[in-house]
Amino acid sequence: MKKQNIISNSGSPLEAHVASSKIIVSHIDKVYTNGKKSTKAIDDVSIDIQDNDFVCIVGPSGCGKSTLLRMLAGLDFPTKGEIVVNDTPVTGPGPDRGMVFQSYTLFPWMNVEDNIKFGLRIKKLPKDEQQRIADRYLDIIGLRKFAKAYPKELSGGMKQRVAIARALANQPEVLLMDEPFGALDPHTKSMMQLLMREIWEQDHPTVVFITHDIDEAVFLANKIYVMSARPGKVVKEVNVYLTHKRVLELKDTPEFIKLRKDINELLYAHSNDE
Repeated sequence: MKKQNIISNSGSPLEAHVASSKIIVSHIDKVYTNGKKSTKAIDDVSIDIQDNDFVCIVGPSGCGKSTLLRMLAGLDFPTKGEIVVNDTPVTGPGPDRGMVFQSYTLFPWMNVEDNIKFGLRIKKLPKDEQQRIADRYLDIIGLRKFAKAYPKELSGGMKQRVAIARALANQPEVLLMDEPFGALDPHTKSMMQLLMREIWEQDHPTVVFITHDIDEAVFLANKIYVMSARPGKVVKEVNVYLTHKRVLELKDTPEFIKLRKDINELLYAHSNDE
């Protein structure tokens, strides 16, 4: 690996290893056409996400954040440019990428354990292997006692924990998350943020996380991409040099508050870009 000097938020140089690129987005546009009318949603976006990065993407409503995530998942495609994951151009969904949405998308006729096992059954893994993996994630998300419960019996936060466990059980190299905590109350949201950091520290997936919440982005990420108003452009890549082990008290520190202020100012400055 190469080494390079990076300037920290305090202005001092840091020595860092240059990891291998996991996701490369090269000069993509996204244009929607309805009859004679065309609308550009994304304009010349390029990003480089390293292996094991936790990346958050923030920007005004309608700037194309979710569209970008869907293109990373292979559920939509750029009008121009290229997206490469694991050195392979994205041409559709793949087992190397898992996705978690704001809506929980659990199967209501399956209990918690069977929801987690869903992808494992499709892979036709041996039953004992399915059970071992399901048990591990039931423990990680703290729902072992609810293994046989059905989605209608769970709170919103519990449902989202199951959705995350189901995505991770398939062991994707990249986890794509579209405002997964947006509908949760503040306390549950904070607990889910802590859980997400713990999962990332244990399993080391590459995470791309869409959010409107600047506090959430700064707390979770080691890198933040700030997008402008539609047509969405990346206006800044912000490296987050906070302690690796995140605790909620971190949100009250001067370093955290400065990062939040800087990103809010960037968003305000580019909220009406044409």
